[in-house]
Amino acid sequence: MNFEILREKYPNFIYNSYKIYEIEDKICIEFEFEIENLTKFNPKIEILKKEFNFKDINSDIVKNIVFNLGMVEAISYFKATCSPQFFIKCGKLDSFQENWFKKLYYLGLGEFRYINNIKISKENFVQFISEGNSLEVYEVKENLTGIVIPVGGGKDSNVTLELLKKYKDESLALRIGMNEVASKCAEIAGFEDNQIIEVNRTIDKNLLDLNKKGFLNGHTPFSAIVAYISYLCSYLLGKKYIALSNEDSANESNIDGEKINHQYSKTLEFENDFREYAKKYLKTKVEYFSMLRPITELQIAMLFSKFEKYHKVFKSCNVGSKGKKWNWCCNCPKCLFVYTILSPFLYKEKVVEIFGEDLFCRKDLLKTFIELCGYGETKPFECVGTYREIRYAITKTIKKLELKNIKLPYLLEYYKNNFELSNEELLNYYNENNNLPKDFAVILKKSLNIL
Repeated sequence: MNFEILREKYPNFIYNSYKIYEIEDKICIEFEFEIENLTKFNPKIEILKKEFNFKDINSDIVKNIVFNLGMVEAISYFKATCSPQFFIKCGKLDSFQENWFKKLYYLGLGEFRYINNIKISKENFVQFISEGNSLEVYEVKENLTGIVIPVGGGKDSNVTLELLKKYKDESLALRIGMNEVASKCAEIAGFEDNQIIEVNRTIDKNLLDLNKKGFLNGHTPFSAIVAYISYLCSYLLGKKYIALSNEDSANESNIDGEKINHQYSKTLEFENDFREYAKKYLKTKVEYFSMLRPITELQIAMLFSKFEKYHKVFKSCNVGSKGKKWNWCCNCPKCLFVYTILSPFLYKEKVVEIFGEDLFCRKDLLKTFIELCGYGETKPFECVGTYREIRYAITKTIKKLELKNIKLPYLLEYYKNNFELSNEELLNYYNENNNLPKDFAVILKKSLNIL
């Protein structure tokens, strides 16, 4: 459906309410959103209580975090019509908060806007209109300890689990969604069931119905939801740090010359924005940062290649995650990227064992391969590394095979015949512009032998 027509027909999106309560073995969070004159939505989030000792969920500090979580959860529903006016009936934003969420909605939906050919300025995209009351929240002075480590099941969070293993006894792994791969990875890292926070999100079926009818749809900044959920869980469980696994490579745009990034909510820019927002408005001593921020996907692959206990379990393929059993589909940009970035360290037998076939022999992946290398029209809209490190990985793999007089597979032969080999050295990279606590930075540098 047409963006302008939908905005004219459905000008008002409404955030009606939020609530948090306990039933049996769960802490439940519910929101009510509404596209006026179209439909209502009631998405839910459930946190399994297990044997955890949660703080009082009825405090104003918790209600405030949940209210803000709702502002991010609403993005998935707002995008169906991109209503120009967003009414908030259950809370109040000041001008700083309005601008903060304007930026998140605009940049977090950057890929969505690009795919749907939406041309509009940040200022005109959405106007927030508060009609509710603000909560008077005061800074919580209590000292917190320990770490929450969000685990998605891919190589990045597994590297974080390994780097922080000395803190395992005071850490908790966080799994969002029915993700058995993430749970298995946490178990391999030594986490018991009572050290794994399980959070489930339920998408309202009314949104799925709108998607089927052709309303606007596309990528949303899921990592921003992870930020708020992990912050809520960290506070409720008295943990000081949230150690994400977002890397320096996430900062690269997918479109040359435009600020459109599939991974916007994984960028350092969002991380800094969230830290500032949390300090000013969420009022606890929880600290949010990424353990892998100073390094690249290439370096993460180098570290991960040494952690063989995860190799048969980890998964990153979004296409493959939709089946009954999460597998590598071996047809998408994410699969080819992970295969490529691991190849300098694991090619051939070990990486083929992980994926079940040699993706470098696949002629039908040539277009995707070219795009990953930076020679196509756009960078694939997936969580993939930079052009520089992909070219470096390919070059290293080619040289490794030639040194052994091994015939190059199709995609590597194509690259050698059509593009320049990389002369850069990227494995010693370390970006000091990060938010790592000092002790954690020392651990990361030691793992790279750059102290």
